Amino acid sequence: MGRVSSPWSAPHATRPVRGRVTVPGSKSVTNRAILLAALSGGPASVSGAPATRDTALMVDALRAMGVPVSVEGERVVVERHAGLTGGDVDCGLAGTVMRFVPPAAALADGEVRFDGDPRARERPMGTVLDALRALGAEIDGDALPFTLRGSGSLPGGVVTIDASASSQFVSGLLLSAARFDKGVTVHHDGRPVPSLPHIDMTVAMLREAGVDVDDSEANTWRVSPGPIAARDWTVEPDLSNASVFLAAAAVTGGRVTVAGWPHRSTQPGVGILPVLAAFGCIVEPEGDGMTVTGPPVLRGVDVDLHDVGELTPTVAAVAALAATPSRLRGVAHLRGHETDRIAALAAEIAALGGDVEETPDGLEIRPAALTAPAGRPWGAYADHRMATAGALVGLVVPGIEVDDIGATGKTFPDFPGSWAALVG
Repeated sequence: MGRVSSPWSAPHATRPVRGRVTVPGSKSVTNRAILLAALSGGPASVSGAPATRDTALMVDALRAMGVPVSVEGERVVVERHAGLTGGDVDCGLAGTVMRFVPPAAALADGEVRFDGDPRARERPMGTVLDALRALGAEIDGDALPFTLRGSGSLPGGVVTIDASASSQFVSGLLLSAARFDKGVTVHHDGRPVPSLPHIDMTVAMLREAGVDVDDSEANTWRVSPGPIAARDWTVEPDLSNASVFLAAAAVTGGRVTVAGWPHRSTQPGVGILPVLAAFGCIVEPEGDGMTVTGPPVLRGVDVDLHDVGELTPTVAAVAALAATPSRLRGVAHLRGHETDRIAALAAEIAALGGDVEETPDGLEIRPAALTAPAGRPWGAYADHRMATAGALVGLVVPGIEVDDIGATGKTFPDFPGSWAALVG
């Protein structure tokens, strides 16, 4: 859906929320699959791709580099092609585009110019660009906008990076590595890499595409040179988007089932299940879905979200409604996401009268009576997960408005419609 300029009134639940929800496909899986389909040379397809801004940005980026890509509903088709060419790439605010596409662009025959939204220009890029330079790429610039001069191939080899700011730096290099002359060995040297499940997802998908990846040594990933198989991908539901619907059951004492929940998944979103259990919820698989039943009273949690940082806005919203204090740890890297999510969450919870404190790597949230301030909507900060966190708080706190619910279009087409349908 398009962006909206007027505040959106968050539905208020007058009774426990109960229902069954189907969520769109995973943005993280989708954009990896589309890029791998393009690097395979085609023909290949991706089914279950959500019609989101991030998906469109990845498709348009590849089209800009000469890849024949068509979109039919939730199916993306890459036709057979001879390789990448130069062009202009708009990254928008999609981390998967700004970190995953430049290594592929190093294989292009021609100059590729990258830019994006104003906030995207503030997001860290130097790590992946310096790594590409070390592997033989010619690049002007250290952040958006920058220009990469491709020559049709890249030597590759061994590179050491500090990926403590984003797992996407590792994934971006690995996704194109098999197409480099020598492959790539990536060593990480620094604080622990956040969101490691996202790297596990990348490795698993590369192996599904026939790529030889050795991740047996901690903080080291070796990708052998070779072809990337052209195949048809099927995208599972986005479990991080699903988390806010399960959390609706938690905060209202209701019962919500997300349909199509996979039996096994490398998505970090599966991490919401033990966190909701810690809040006091009952979590149980049910048929082809996952069901959460909320408790009479939410208890606070003390959780390290380092590996599942994208769940922090949802967890913080639930914590703000709990009866005892919570501590969210291990997410200092969120200051470099779509917005500084730690500062943003602290500001928005405090604006409701919440008792919240920023820590160096997270938040401490204590029980307080929350009320919606007149004339001040919940700030989305152009961040889809901040927007959905505001919707979640609005279930319990009447009168909440979200200033930019259209930000949810980044990963969830018509989130407002699905949310209203659940709340009833």
